[in-house]
Amino acid sequence: MTVQAVLLVTAVVWAVSLIRSVRLRALVYSLPLPMTLALMSTGHRVEGAQLLGVLGLNLFFVVVTVTHHRLRWPILLADAAGIVAYVAFSAVLLAVPVPFELALAGSVTLWGLAMLLLRRNRPAASPQPSGPLAAQGRRMPAPVKLLVILVGATLTGLLGEVLRAMVVTFPYSGVLVAVEGRRDLVAFTRHFARNSLALVGFLAAYHWWQDHSTVAALVAGWLAFTMLAVALHASTSLGVVRRRAALGAAGRGVPGV
Repeated sequence: MTVQAVLLVTAVVWAVSLIRSVRLRALVYSLPLPMTLALMSTGHRVEGAQLLGVLGLNLFFVVVTVTHHRLRWPILLADAAGIVAYVAFSAVLLAVPVPFELALAGSVTLWGLAMLLLRRNRPAASPQPSGPLAAQGRRMPAPVKLLVILVGATLTGLLGEVLRAMVVTFPYSGVLVAVEGRRDLVAFTRHFARNSLALVGFLAAYHWWQDHSTVAALVAGWLAFTMLAVALHASTSLGVVRRRAALGAAGRGVPGV
């Protein structure tokens, strides 16, 4: 793993650790910065396996969330379980190639089904403080924390190197973000699942332009990601406004809402 990659992962994790909003944290983590660096430095092409790798990213967070919050595993053990799940999923993808068009259709379909399930099973808001405020008074000093993140990024990068072409979607920063934001993993996983459609768009656009040049493919990928991310953010914001209005109307006893 290059020094640039280690520094990039460290910067992403550090930035996420400073953001209080879980929704904004998920958005920052969703930025395809590690993907961009991996595509530029390795020369791997984006095919069906890499596109389905976005599902692997979601699988990683689901496994960590379930094992940590449901099964009460220590966060480091849950993180290891998430990595094992991603590596196993990647091994299957590399052994059984999937046509890009089929992978794209499957990814979008599964994303749509996941959004329906999440909408029907929206959890109640927790009164427990989250993010930096939740750990206030027992957080490690900033320089020590930065050093821990840097070392973790290096070790994670070395692990990612063994995945061959699946290194493109390996959760470099996700391994550390899951530890840093363990108190908000449920909400973070939901927000990331919604944002992952933008990553599908990034990889799809890159695939269609990669035969022209890497630069053109990256520009197309980032444009697709930005447009989808903005649309998803606007849709989520509108949904929040509508729910608040409905709750307010219900509280005032307004009929027909």
